[in-house]
Amino acid sequence: MYLLGLTAKRKQSVATQRCLSRSLRNCCCSVFIGKYSLIPVGIPCEAFYRAEGHSGLRSAEGRAEARRLRYSCGMSTAHTLQEIDRVYRRDARRVFATLVRLLGDFDLAEEALHEAFRAALEQWPEHGVPGNPSAWLVSTGRFKAIDSIRKQARFTSTETMAEPMEAIADATLPIDESAELEDDSLRLIFTCCHPALAPDAQVALTLREVCGLTTEEIARAYLIPAPTVAQRIVRAKAKIRDAKIPYRVPEADELLMRVDSVLRVLYLVFNEGYSPSSGVLVTRADLSQEAIRLTRLIATVLPPPALAEVHALLALMLLHESRRAARTDSAGNLIPLEEQDRRLWHADLIAEGCALVEKALQMPGIGPYALQAAISAVHAEAKTADETDWRQIVGLYDELLRMEPSPVVALNRAVAVAMHSGYEQGLALVDELLTLPAMQDYYLAHAARADLCRRLHRLEEARTSYLAALARTQLEPERRFLERRLSEIAS
Repeated sequence: MYLLGLTAKRKQSVATQRCLSRSLRNCCCSVFIGKYSLIPVGIPCEAFYRAEGHSGLRSAEGRAEARRLRYSCGMSTAHTLQEIDRVYRRDARRVFATLVRLLGDFDLAEEALHEAFRAALEQWPEHGVPGNPSAWLVSTGRFKAIDSIRKQARFTSTETMAEPMEAIADATLPIDESAELEDDSLRLIFTCCHPALAPDAQVALTLREVCGLTTEEIARAYLIPAPTVAQRIVRAKAKIRDAKIPYRVPEADELLMRVDSVLRVLYLVFNEGYSPSSGVLVTRADLSQEAIRLTRLIATVLPPPALAEVHALLALMLLHESRRAARTDSAGNLIPLEEQDRRLWHADLIAEGCALVEKALQMPGIGPYALQAAISAVHAEAKTADETDWRQIVGLYDELLRMEPSPVVALNRAVAVAMHSGYEQGLALVDELLTLPAMQDYYLAHAARADLCRRLHRLEEARTSYLAALARTQLEPERRFLERRLSEIAS
């Protein structure tokens, strides 16, 4: 539905904070001296004590050198920690994907990832950030895992430990930094979306292992208990291990059968980043960007006709993403599509998205993503809300409803009909949809009815529907928007 929208700046990821805090608690690379200074242990003690005057050099020059040393070390360490945080947010899941391939086990790879970042916190402030941080982390994580397995072998039978040791790739092999990391991301997404796994397990495992969401974040997104999510993930990992599901991109003949589930999961990941289903965060920009990155990767291995839908899904993501900056005001309040400042829309993303839509529509295998992307392209090409071609949008929704009939598609079509043919006609369609059990608890259906009643100046009906929508949404920015509308019609 195009009546509501939302966005926000991404804060440091919970996973990053957890990893860094765990590593800082365990590392012995630094000590705090003074209010802001962080002095690495790697600095020779003689230099520090000499600067402080502990060897009889208690001169003004010595004290000045001490202050300079404390300041420069603190700034250098702070910069390094910022760089580690940046590397974690940018590369952690790709490093994890490679570690899964090398170690052959999800849990072992997760532990190796944390150990690698712990080593980075210990070593990078003293020795500097390596030229290729990702390769360094992969290599360090792999050696840490091998050491861990060898230590366990002292207390475990040789037969028990033989399999995990054999599963680890040759530690002397070099790592192709960029291509290998990207290929491993593809392998991981296809493994997480294997048809042997239940659909809900595919989504949970992908969000956890490919995108790095915590169990609690996934649970909040899908309004289910965290233990339920944890059980799904554990069972999915066990299935992969016990069924010996290969960690690879499927062959060409199998690829076409597998791509639908992968695209479905990627779209869910994008939507959860672009418009979270619950919570106080307006958006998860990193999550949307990861979905876009993975969709680009999928496009590199697929032949037609499946490629048409991949191009279409990528276009749909880019066109939605282009509006991110305009979807909220400075206070984080939602701005409906027709009220957005279109000068804030990202022109390059719109251009790429529209080009991909045209490309997809000219290829065989046009599907639902292509039609949804075409609808988004019509919105994106309108310079003002009044210039929107609602007639074309209604036609595209007619075709989408024929191809993929669902109450949600029908609701979006009803809004388009209202904007094209009149609010009364659209309201009649919405009221008909609200008789369906599946739509009675869908807050956007009540929000759509409220908005159409507001436009028709049927304010009491609008108030009732806004309250119904408010009672059915878990997302704080959406709630603030609905409350603001209630205040507007009350005044």
